[in-house]
Amino acid sequence: MATSIKKIVAASLIGTTIEWYDFFLYGSAAALVFNKLFFPESDPLTGTLLSFLTYAVGFVARPLGGLVFGHFGDRVGRKTLLVVSLLMMGTATFLIGCLPTYETLGPAAALVLTALRLVQGFALGGEWGGAVLIVSEHGDTARRGFWASWPQAGAPGGNLLATGVLAALAAWQSDEAFLAWGWRVPFLLSGVLVLIGLWIRLTITESRVFQEAPPEPRAPIVGVLRHHSKDVLVAIGARLAENISFYLLTVFVITYAKQTGIDNSTVLNAVLVSSGIHFVTIPLWGALSDRLGRRPIYLSGAAGIGVWIFAFFPLVDTGNFLAITLAVTVGLLFHGMMYGPQAAFFSELFGTRTRYTGVSIGAQLSAIVAGALAPIIAVALLQKYASSVPISAYLGIAALLTLASVYAARETRGSDLAERTYVK
Repeated sequence: MATSIKKIVAASLIGTTIEWYDFFLYGSAAALVFNKLFFPESDPLTGTLLSFLTYAVGFVARPLGGLVFGHFGDRVGRKTLLVVSLLMMGTATFLIGCLPTYETLGPAAALVLTALRLVQGFALGGEWGGAVLIVSEHGDTARRGFWASWPQAGAPGGNLLATGVLAALAAWQSDEAFLAWGWRVPFLLSGVLVLIGLWIRLTITESRVFQEAPPEPRAPIVGVLRHHSKDVLVAIGARLAENISFYLLTVFVITYAKQTGIDNSTVLNAVLVSSGIHFVTIPLWGALSDRLGRRPIYLSGAAGIGVWIFAFFPLVDTGNFLAITLAVTVGLLFHGMMYGPQAAFFSELFGTRTRYTGVSIGAQLSAIVAGALAPIIAVALLQKYASSVPISAYLGIAALLTLASVYAARETRGSDLAERTYVK
């Protein structure tokens, strides 16, 4: 019996929210406490840079996860791989909450932390493609942008949840208590969330589009390279400004605020409010792409963030809560214009039995040079120039590359996913 589209959307949204909660929780902890707990012998900014390096290895593992999960997802189906990815992510996150720090294990603590981060990245690399595809393939052509954008809302949803838990702990605990044990609570909470996500995902069915498509006679990656090499490049370029901007706006901003003397709770609460607005508006951008096309909305978002980033840091520099909230909110609105249509846009680029592999490889390869390096490059630029202007220029260049990539792509709105097969 086919599962209703609303249940599919709910299962994907809840699952992706939990996985992004786990992934973003690490990024926030890297900015707030990991530099002190796992790299205590470094100066503060260098310690933060080292903690962000462990944060970045999660992105390095994402293309491998995308390739492995994509291969089996195109062979076996989307549902099974989504269950596996959620289990892997939840287990790794829970174990981080149990991990002894440098004081107990010495340098080995950082090594174990890095290994668990690799597992997180591997799982997330496989999660994203499956979650957006199972919705795209269940949904109708006319509203695919809207339905497929809901799993995308799991990213700000997860960030909202992670930031909210950290903000609550920071408000209710002293800095000493948070550093001693409070930071572990959000990681341990992941175990409960994963059980909820698994219960929901196990009840959905595989998409008819996938079940009826003839199997790819070659390995899915071969089909991708043969028929979709340009589409992979489009996906990589399209994600640059989207991915870099998100991590600058939600992760690096915490470090930047600390270095300029702004209270942790001020910036965390600003990100919290902005993520709530971001969560609500992403499906609206997806729906608008059903009316106007994927490319016009995506191009507008890339152009907007490339300009807005030059106003973003001056607003943060004021230290005023409302100004910081405005800075992050407007930035995330432009990000949502790219991220909302992205799921349908990328799904419509690839054939059915190579689709999981194609969207995963394109998206996750870009994540290495974009999201993985964004906080590291931003910290390094801040350390060298003591100015936000080079950081803004960095995102501005990425926005130009994204504009060129999306402009070169074909419009995909209205594509019939069932017809996009290339078996010969």
